[in-house]
Amino acid sequence: MKKKILFSLLVLAVLAACSKTVFTGRKQLNLIPASELNQMSFAEYKSFLAQNKAVSSGKDVDLVRRVGNDLKAAVDVYYRSKGLQGELKNFAWEFNVVDDPNTVNAFCMPGGKVVVYTGILKVTQTEDALAVVMGHEIAHALANHGNERMSQGLVAQLGLTSLQVALSQKPSQTNNLLLAAAGAGVQVGILLPFSRKHESEADEIGLYLLAMAGYDANAAAPFWDRMNKMGGSRPPEFLSTHPDPEKRSDRLKQLVPKARAYAIKYPVPGSSRNKK
Repeated sequence: MKKKILFSLLVLAVLAACSKTVFTGRKQLNLIPASELNQMSFAEYKSFLAQNKAVSSGKDVDLVRRVGNDLKAAVDVYYRSKGLQGELKNFAWEFNVVDDPNTVNAFCMPGGKVVVYTGILKVTQTEDALAVVMGHEIAHALANHGNERMSQGLVAQLGLTSLQVALSQKPSQTNNLLLAAAGAGVQVGILLPFSRKHESEADEIGLYLLAMAGYDANAAAPFWDRMNKMGGSRPPEFLSTHPDPEKRSDRLKQLVPKARAYAIKYPVPGSSRNKK
């Protein structure tokens, strides 16, 4: 009887924590309060920057921050148009560059903490392609992918549906899950890969954002093609769980008209590209 009661409570807790992603409307499980996840994310981000060669000025920094602020402006416009600006209250946007030419990567931690490695700039080549990368990473944070995978981990690995209970009963395992969900994992030095479903969703949302900000959505497919050609038969770790290259390219091309429709419906006058 107790097991049935506990199972029922577990199901109720999971159902209560279900929400939908903005843009796509996909149902997801988010058990972690955004304020708590972001607090850990911000602390981890600060630690990450202190332990890596973050660049404070220069053309690369100017480029990344310009594109980042344009995408942030697109986020603000879209959320405000939907009356969802309250969902951004826990975001504290930052756009930083890490000088590492051998690392082809970028990430956005929960709460809008973005890092772009200089190694990926040789692949992006243009502002439009950089917007593809940053839009994709920002989309992960907007779609609460970190919270979702952390929540799935709490249920699957710990059998718990409360962060407070998990921290009190299994602090070590819970902390590891939180760090993985937060993104940067300083101790590990790499990002825990998202699922292919998350990657495809980030592709779509990112494409809408960059188009709204005035960037060319047609840059997406060629950029990912360049990424997949790197390293011959062994593409960058960045692509380890990403969608099949050919299918991804076709899907991105199919989404371009929809992205342009977003740009018309939700113009972003504050974007540097739309001011030109």
